[in-house]
Amino acid sequence: MKKLITLLLVMAALPALAQKEWKDVRQGNKEYNKEKYAEAEVRYRKGLDQNNESFEGHFNLGDALFRQEKYPEAQEEYQKAGSLLKPDKDGKFSPNDKKKLAQVHHNIGNAQYAQQQFDKAVESYQKALMANPKDDETRYNLVKAMQMLQQQQNQQDQQDQQDQNNQDQQNQNDQEQQQQDQQDLQDQQDPPQQQPENQDDMNKEQAEQILQALEQDEQETQEKAKRQQMQSKFRTDKDW
Repeated sequence: MKKLITLLLVMAALPALAQKEWKDVRQGNKEYNKEKYAEAEVRYRKGLDQNNESFEGHFNLGDALFRQEKYPEAQEEYQKAGSLLKPDKDGKFSPNDKKKLAQVHHNIGNAQYAQQQFDKAVESYQKALMANPKDDETRYNLVKAMQMLQQQQNQQDQQDQQDQNNQDQQNQNDQEQQQQDQQDLQDQQDPPQQQPENQDDMNKEQAEQILQALEQDEQETQEKAKRQQMQSKFRTDKDW
């Protein structure tokens, strides 16, 4: 950004009504040129106490505040200075007031730019160029503000996309957690079936009973076979 446009040298043409603040405003200009911006602010405010309708007092106070990085306060003073410029009955400004109006909008744009209000700065620089189309410094600042506005919008778009991605991931996590909570609740309501106690012992007992029955059958079969064999022998001896 180039330096601000100021009106430090227009005081010589002040009308007689404004001469009562001249001393303080002129002293403020000296402090400003020495880069003593806080002291300049004090002087400009004293001058405005003498005449609160001083265009130069408000405008130069805005410059002193801007140099102290008090951008909102500076913007307010520029706007007050601009409000003192009155068009004629046809709604037109005199050439001198039109030049002042261009400088007001230029410095308002600078204050907005410093606050990263690039969209508003673009509008202010455009208004300045409407009042003074030949102002190359304003045109330069307008281009810079438009570039910064585009960069700001790109960053905002990226941030919005990142926020959306984070929200989608959070929604997915919430859904998975909800499903897990439902499954845990179902498991608590329907506990797994437990095996009957001593089931292994019962199976062993049944197996022993079956084995004993088989052994009993085998023993009975053998005894029957022996009896049949003895009876067969007995009948043979008898016949013979």
